[in-house]
Amino acid sequence: MDPGNGSLVTEFILVGLTDYPDLQFPLFVLFLAMYIITMLGNLGLVTLIALNSHLHTPMYFFLFNLSFIDLCYSSNVTPKMLMNFLSKKNIISYQGCMTQLYFFCFFSISECYMLTSMAYDRYVAICNPLLYNVVMSPKVCLNLILGPYLMAFFGAMAYSICMLRLIFCDANIINHYFCDIIPVLELSCTSTYVNELVLFTVASINICVPSLTIFISYGFILCSILHMNSMEGRSKAFRTCSSHIAAVSLFFGSCSFMYLQPSSARSMNKGKISSIFYTIVVPMMNPLVYSFRNKDVKLAISKTLIMRKF
Repeated sequence: MDPGNGSLVTEFILVGLTDYPDLQFPLFVLFLAMYIITMLGNLGLVTLIALNSHLHTPMYFFLFNLSFIDLCYSSNVTPKMLMNFLSKKNIISYQGCMTQLYFFCFFSISECYMLTSMAYDRYVAICNPLLYNVVMSPKVCLNLILGPYLMAFFGAMAYSICMLRLIFCDANIINHYFCDIIPVLELSCTSTYVNELVLFTVASINICVPSLTIFISYGFILCSILHMNSMEGRSKAFRTCSSHIAAVSLFFGSCSFMYLQPSSARSMNKGKISSIFYTIVVPMMNPLVYSFRNKDVKLAISKTLIMRKF
């Protein structure tokens, strides 16, 4: 299969995170450890929710899907990054680059909307607890799960089609550790105006709408917490909400820094640092922030370990 629309480039070279030889091995160890933690945390959560019937509730239904997304999201990016630390020249084919770019778009957009669904679920649970089972019916939950995947599919398709129309003539060195949209755009020898317009539109919608919805939901949640009579319950709820808000802010903030800046203000070196947060750090944090401090999850871990002994 030839590259799309007559592109002369058949493969790209990924520069990686840094070109300093002394940093290659320490960074390899660091990001390998982070990837292992990400895999163990998210795969462990997926397994626990699947095996324990008391976790078959709407909240854990969303967590199951978030962990699945994080597993795929991190695995789409991190292994290629790790290879770059060990090899002198990290090559990826044109087809491989376009495929990685598509799945990066798909899983990043689906994460945005899955976090939104989770925030809505928590809003209903805390602000309208008596109506929770009615509002969060199986049909509603299914729609809140399918919605993120549909939005991700159309968003990723829109941008991938725009990317495939570009022609790459001679330049094939991507100043990044994976095939991200902006550094690939910089290599095109044809006009990227349409791509820039689509990127800004898709990024604005998929960053601003979910983040605004999430922060409004947590605003109502915090108001409900302030009306709690129990000081201990209020303190615990504040700690939980603050950790959720911190994780969401880190994800959407780093995405905004990368994709919502004007092209004249972009720095690819700073962009690479920013992308570490939304591709590697947040998928690693999510299991801890959203679940492993939860009593239900701790109980599920204990039950699973006891079952294995027998």
